[in-house]
Amino acid sequence: MNPLILTVAIFVLGYPGIAKAGDIDGQWARGDGNARVRISPCGPDVCAVNTWIKPGTSKEKAGDKLVMTIKPGDDGVYSGTAFDPQRDMTYKLTVTINGDKMTTRGCIVAGMLCKGIDWTRIN
Repeated sequence: MNPLILTVAIFVLGYPGIAKAGDIDGQWARGDGNARVRISPCGPDVCAVNTWIKPGTSKEKAGDKLVMTIKPGDDGVYSGTAFDPQRDMTYKLTVTINGDKMTTRGCIVAGMLCKGIDWTRIN
C-alpha cells in the first residue's frame, strides 16, 4: 500500500472546534522522516497534501493529495474513507490523535490488507 495514502489519510482527519476528537489540522511529519503533509478542510472533506518528500522517495511527490471523508469519534479517533486521486484508490481509514502524535491506519481489500503510520505535529 502506498505510504502517501496511509500518511495523508493518515493526516487529514479533523476540524477545529470538534470537542470529542483531537485537532487534525496542521503540519505533520511522517515517522520515517520521508514526508511532511499539511492537513486542512477541503470542501466537506479533509485533505492531506504532501508539502515535502525526501529526495529519492519513490511513488510520492510534493503536491500529492489524499481526500478524507471521516467523522470524529471518542478519544481522538476519526474513521471513514480516504481517496487517493493519484492512484484512483479508496481506503478504509482510521486516524487516532493523541496530543501532537497521530497514527493513521489505512486498509484495502475488504479490510484485509492494512498499514499504519505514525506522525508528529510540526509547530
